[in-house]
Amino acid sequence: MPAGPAAAREQAAAAPAAHPYAPHVSEASQRFAIPEAWIWRVMHVESRGRSRAVSHAGAMGLMQIMPATWAMLTARYGLGPDPFDTRANIHAGAAYLRMMWDRYGDVSLMLAAYNAGPGRADAYAAGRRRLPAETIAYVAAIAPAIGASGVASLAPAPTPTAPSWRSASLFAERPGDDAAAQPGAAPLQSGRSANAAEAASPRAPAALFVPLSGRDQ
Repeated sequence: MPAGPAAAREQAAAAPAAHPYAPHVSEASQRFAIPEAWIWRVMHVESRGRSRAVSHAGAMGLMQIMPATWAMLTARYGLGPDPFDTRANIHAGAAYLRMMWDRYGDVSLMLAAYNAGPGRADAYAAGRRRLPAETIAYVAAIAPAIGASGVASLAPAPTPTAPSWRSASLFAERPGDDAAAQPGAAPLQSGRSANAAEAASPRAPAALFVPLSGRDQ
């Protein structure tokens, strides 16, 4: 089980044993080796404990599992056909939390990936995209309650400053000119990309708007 802070262990110990979901949470915690506190808090923020909850993006059940994610998890872990089954949904959420923990080893990024999808979290970690404000708020609602810190690290990255017209060249460059040899030429800066091909490809312009919700698959 990931080594959690004392607050997480205390909350796990204080989980309501008489709660109807408690046996499933305990079983999922042991099966996927994560603290019970993670499951309880994610469940509370995701669905407020409503087993039939469906988001406008299509996320289902107590742990708000997206359909494609559910299909992958039930095929891998034999959770059955019903995503709204209490035990199955809790196990699915716990399994996904464990997958994201193994992927990032960081509670804040784990939670960001659970909310926005690992694609979005990967892009953020690589410095290519901001996290949605919704995701930052989501992490802030959960991380302190399970004794984690680092929410400030998920604040939006500063927007790169656009080059000023004052720095633009007045003359077109002749074919074959070596820009690096020109006095005062700024060196090209490569972003933190996952591979060389991505670093070499032209960067697409940033979108003006971000989705209000929904997880990248």
